[in-house]
Amino acid sequence: MTQLRLGLKARRRKKELRGRPPNVPGKPGVSHLRREVLERRFPVLVTMRVKEHVWNLRSQRCFRPLQTAFRKGRDRFGFQLSEFSVQGNHLHFIVEAEDEKSLARGVQGLTIRMAKALNRVMGRRGKVFTDRYHARILRSPTQAGYALRYVLTNYQKHMTKLGQLLPAGFLDPYSSATRFPDLTQPPRTWLLQTAAPAPS
Repeated sequence: MTQLRLGLKARRRKKELRGRPPNVPGKPGVSHLRREVLERRFPVLVTMRVKEHVWNLRSQRCFRPLQTAFRKGRDRFGFQLSEFSVQGNHLHFIVEAEDEKSLARGVQGLTIRMAKALNRVMGRRGKVFTDRYHARILRSPTQAGYALRYVLTNYQKHMTKLGQLLPAGFLDPYSSATRFPDLTQPPRTWLLQTAAPAPS
């Protein structure tokens, strides 16, 4: 299952050959340059990908321990988890944090919980995630709306790409679209409180 493009316009910049080489040969990794400064009023779209040996995340044997990790890591260090989507080999989150340090600590704590939980299920040790997480700061209502749609309907988009249509009104049971109040926190930023998923 491939990761879909968010569809937000971004400024084109010349790539500089700096930083560590990618962990997956032939595939560019996430930049290891310093992350952007984050203000409390902006939510963040976070994407993480697991390594090839990790079992399908969209199975109850993997999703149950992920739920526990979300529950325990949803509100820590000034970081909170607002929305999530679990795909076969990657995860999308919409999160909020006090600043970039709180974001890093919160995501790191969540990553450790998920990795330990998945390793227990698989009966193995070692790395679970391929690289650093990718973070995109959402600075406008339009960006927040598109990010919400992207996360909450990600599975439907994957299925459409494969030529499989889902019933109207389908809610992904492996995402916060089905409302898991004990796994997420209510949004505290104005952008998330007022944003609605943008139309397709």
